[in-house]
Amino acid sequence: MARLLRNLLLFTVRVTLKIRVLGFWALVYSYCAFYTCIVLLKLLWSIIIRPLKTFQWVIRENAPACLNDTSLGTHCYVRIKESGLRFHYVAAGERGKPLMLFLHGFPEFWFSWRHQLREFKSEFRVVAVDMRGYGESDVPAGREHYRLDYLVTDVKDIVEYLGYNRCFLVGHDWGGMIAWLFAIHYPEMVNKLIVLNCPHPTVFTDYTLHHPSQLMKSSYFFFFQLPRFPEFMFTINDFKAIKYLFTSQTTGIGRKGCRLTSEDMEAYMYVFSQPGALTGPLNYYRNAFSFLPLKQQEVKSPVLLLWGERDAFLEQEMAEISRLYIKNHFRLNIISGASHWLQQDQPDIVNTLIWTFLKEGESRKNYRN
Repeated sequence: MARLLRNLLLFTVRVTLKIRVLGFWALVYSYCAFYTCIVLLKLLWSIIIRPLKTFQWVIRENAPACLNDTSLGTHCYVRIKESGLRFHYVAAGERGKPLMLFLHGFPEFWFSWRHQLREFKSEFRVVAVDMRGYGESDVPAGREHYRLDYLVTDVKDIVEYLGYNRCFLVGHDWGGMIAWLFAIHYPEMVNKLIVLNCPHPTVFTDYTLHHPSQLMKSSYFFFFQLPRFPEFMFTINDFKAIKYLFTSQTTGIGRKGCRLTSEDMEAYMYVFSQPGALTGPLNYYRNAFSFLPLKQQEVKSPVLLLWGERDAFLEQEMAEISRLYIKNHFRLNIISGASHWLQQDQPDIVNTLIWTFLKEGESRKNYRN
């Protein structure tokens, strides 16, 4: 009888788990269909009001001068033997100084860290990477090459090939997600972790599933699961969607801080207008559901979490909940009036808060462990 009850319990658990998994994916695909209908309606409206401009876009052939600004550092490349991929990065500061590695989000590239490259090169070897699939880094074909475990391993390989075994890791948006995961899986390689506008991965998934408001804000996740169509939607009206993300009143930079200059915006247009430049970045989203749930969740490194109060994509409550997964010192700073694009929106405040965090518990001249 005891064995029968145990087997019945195990069967019930398995069935319940399968129902939950099926329910989760049913939610994903139904929401994908819903959001796609909304996008199609927007496309139809654009065709009606501006039929000629809708399907016109320009591939920028010449990089704007700001991408070759020597005050930002030197353009370098590293080829990882294990993956065979070549990564582009911009580096400044003396070799041999402690490594500060910057990981960007979507739709960004190394240039989003320009204010931090200038600020921290005095005491660090600062390196801003074009992540896998972005900018001048290699763009492997196939969504299977953008699994989160590969992206985390990229960070490990880059740190080691730069000649370091530890770093101060800074990530924003998708780069923040990778930074969290790297700190979880390779705690011995992270001196301190600094994340901008990205909650702990477990917090994001749990919170989104239980809060319809965040599910709505994350609706683009579901739309990006489609092949090719999201890339097409980004190109219409000469990449208007990218311009909107960075410059609009609802999502853009500059409510109280630094507005993007026309040359800065052209840098983004140059990178993302290149043929195939959007598929790699969108493949991050197409693998976003493959790593759930996390087997390891604890972060052992000291953590600074910076959050723009007016983030249009992520709810602020997730920032505070992230504290539950930090087993070391945790500091959370909410920056009033700041957007999602925090390091570009409020660079002076961000840099000051990072310096303060770096000096906690050690002098500014003693970063090595």
